[in-house]
Amino acid sequence: MKKRKKLSLPSKYILAILTFLCIALIVITYATAYTGNSLKTVTGYVIIPIQNGINEVGLWFSEKTDDLKSLKEVMKENEELQAQVDQLTIENSSLQQDKYELERLRELYRLDKEYKDYQTVGARIIGKEPGNWFHMFLIDKGSKDGIEVDMNVMAGSGLVGLVVDVSENSATVRSIIDDTSNVSSTVLSTSDNCIVKGNLKLMQDGVIQFTQLIDSDNNVKSGDKVITSSISDKFLPGILIGYISDINVNSNNLTKSGLITPVVDFEHLEEVLVILNKK
Repeated sequence: MKKRKKLSLPSKYILAILTFLCIALIVITYATAYTGNSLKTVTGYVIIPIQNGINEVGLWFSEKTDDLKSLKEVMKENEELQAQVDQLTIENSSLQQDKYELERLRELYRLDKEYKDYQTVGARIIGKEPGNWFHMFLIDKGSKDGIEVDMNVMAGSGLVGLVVDVSENSATVRSIIDDTSNVSSTVLSTSDNCIVKGNLKLMQDGVIQFTQLIDSDNNVKSGDKVITSSISDKFLPGILIGYISDINVNSNNLTKSGLITPVVDFEHLEEVLVILNKK
């Protein structure tokens, strides 16, 4: 029986195979390394910037959302503050009106105390003739309140005028600055008599006129008080009208005339006192 021959490769083939395997491994290793570097390069130059850009956009939107939310909160707070300011402005205006009204009422109270011998009733002005001045006006008291024609009316520091017409719930007052008004008056310091005449044109300068003053001794001077005279047929005596501001001798050299600054502000009347006593 014949023996089988063992399979054997020449040494040069074995060496060739091993050399090929080594070269293949080197190529594979190099290829693997190059591929890894390429991936890293692509990741570094493409993926990461895109990711960073997306992150920046997301952050920008987040910031804008926060800003918008803050803006809405600020606008809401501003609206609330503006509402508070408006309310405070209204309250302040109301307080100012109350303050002025209180001051006017205090003036009427002092006036009432100054002329305590007279019985008075307070009234509000509810209407007036056109123009800047309260030369003819309507008050909210009438016959049912005891008001009668020819009753004297006061405000501020002295005489306003006279009641000339009365209805049940209101009355009309003609003030001493009206062009048709004439008041028998007296210079307090000398007891000299004169006539105080209304003059709306002169009231533009804040004055009215007096005439028929007999001042033989030249004792009357600027600043003297002028009051209602005891000889007046309608006005109660001793009510302050105003102060002499100018004196002139008339052409007859017997009498004097001039100007008086009234003590009542005939441009801003709102409340008055009606004296229920009549001459």
